[in-house]
Amino acid sequence: MHFTNDRLSQPHFDWQLFLGAYALALFGVLAVTITNYDPSLGADRSLIELVMDSYNGRWQAAFVLVSFIAVGGMMSINYQFLGRVWPFLYIANVALLTMVLASEAISGMSGWFTIIWDRTIQPSELAKVAVILSLSKELSRHEKPVPTFRYFIRLCIHIGIPLILIIAQPDIGTMLVFIVIFFCLLLMSGFPIKYWLALVGVGLVVCVIAGFYLQSTNNWRWLRLTAFINPEGDPNGSGFQTLQAMSAVGAGGLTGVGMFQEGTLTQLNYVPENHTDFIFSSIAETMGFVGCMLLLALYAFVIFRMLRLSYHTSERFGRLIIVGVASMLIFHMFENVGMNIGVMPITGIPLPFISYGGSNLIANMAGIGLVLNVTSRKPGTRATGAA
Repeated sequence: MHFTNDRLSQPHFDWQLFLGAYALALFGVLAVTITNYDPSLGADRSLIELVMDSYNGRWQAAFVLVSFIAVGGMMSINYQFLGRVWPFLYIANVALLTMVLASEAISGMSGWFTIIWDRTIQPSELAKVAVILSLSKELSRHEKPVPTFRYFIRLCIHIGIPLILIIAQPDIGTMLVFIVIFFCLLLMSGFPIKYWLALVGVGLVVCVIAGFYLQSTNNWRWLRLTAFINPEGDPNGSGFQTLQAMSAVGAGGLTGVGMFQEGTLTQLNYVPENHTDFIFSSIAETMGFVGCMLLLALYAFVIFRMLRLSYHTSERFGRLIIVGVASMLIFHMFENVGMNIGVMPITGIPLPFISYGGSNLIANMAGIGLVLNVTSRKPGTRATGAA
């Protein structure tokens, strides 16, 4: 067996991942500015002026600047040390998720703390990164993926406590993200098939019970989750957002109707929440198929870069961290794009790096910072073949 000596296997700052993530973030500033465009101010302005004249645009640009602190902060402390203090991070995470339940509900959900200048912060976004770190450390403690059934139960409790608090908000979208992260980390750990079957079985039972309950109470969340199957069945109710988003996507054609144009569906706010959950529909309308492909190409670059970095990381804890962050971003992207084109249920999951909002952007960048932390400090090299 020989070991590769290429740069990816050695400790390094991965500029390609860093620049790819910030290319997405700047794309997000542009997209948010487009959704907040005011034609009364005139279109003959520079892009910087357009951003600064847009309330959401300049805030999103500010969030991008703040995100440098998140990346730097996550890189400044050795990830091995973060792994040693994960119980304290986990407890702080659970405490924040508990306290936020007493906050004022926004859109039927108690998920935000109000801070300065009427800005809000969403602890569940930061909790994703905390759970990735703590689960990765827990799963890397043993050579065998699941040494005992008691250990398996402990893992379920580990993810179950924050998951219950997320459900209590209630935040279905973030709940699904937590589940996907958990399953992906278990998969990378070589989880035995008998435990997979047990988890899937319990999950199906819980989903069926929850579905029957929501359906029997005619809960609006159930209607929203199932509207994508037949949005035309309730075009002015549960299917409204899906139909509006699909109309905007279809209006864009190949190259779009133009980024700063008066009278577009985006400019007229035809699609509700077109700067957050449904920003992809605005990108599709204004930039067309070409713009969407450019965005998806940037995502593909960032995600495949992380997967390649994970392959070249021999240390188990670091590899699981990278996989956890990648799985979080992959699910966010597929779910958000899917609900914008009518093939996935509406869950309120933002488009990573793109949707308006500081909590999600900073959490995503903190995840990128954690990956860069691993690549900068990882020990050893990875075996690539036989001698």
